[in-house]
Amino acid sequence: MIFRLSQKLNTKLKAGSLYTLPLDDNRVADWSANLFVADRMQYIILSNTTSLYSTVLHGKGIANDRQFVERALGSLREFLEADGQAFVYHRLIVPASGKVSFAKALNRSITGSMNDLVVHAKMWLTEGEWSPFDVSLKLNDIPFSSLKLVNPREAFLGLVNPCDEA
Repeated sequence: MIFRLSQKLNTKLKAGSLYTLPLDDNRVADWSANLFVADRMQYIILSNTTSLYSTVLHGKGIANDRQFVERALGSLREFLEADGQAFVYHRLIVPASGKVSFAKALNRSITGSMNDLVVHAKMWLTEGEWSPFDVSLKLNDIPFSSLKLVNPREAFLGLVNPCDEA
């Protein structure tokens, strides 16, 4: 499993030097993460590197890479189960989480798309006063040109069920 950390998040976690890694063969086990602040509170956005399927979690209390992995996996489990995708977590993510690697962002396209997601998340967290969970649901409905104008949820389901993409 790969977690691609932003520089800001890597500094917070003290995870050491980050290197470039190719996309994980198990695309469901490759996630990009960024730290951001909204209304003076720290949040982490965790986005599947291929599909941009995202979840937002509180950053408070995460001080090292071990705590990050625990909270990230917990957030993924909770969100995927609520989205009716518990089997994805248990069959594809849990087995991959036995070996976790940290890496740099895959490319600028992913970073730029995540920055767009962060702008929306900040707005909804501050002005809409939504919970991180509700923000996550809303983020996964935004269509992206990099995903051929489908939303991250549809793109993620296409990774999990490639036959459904006809």
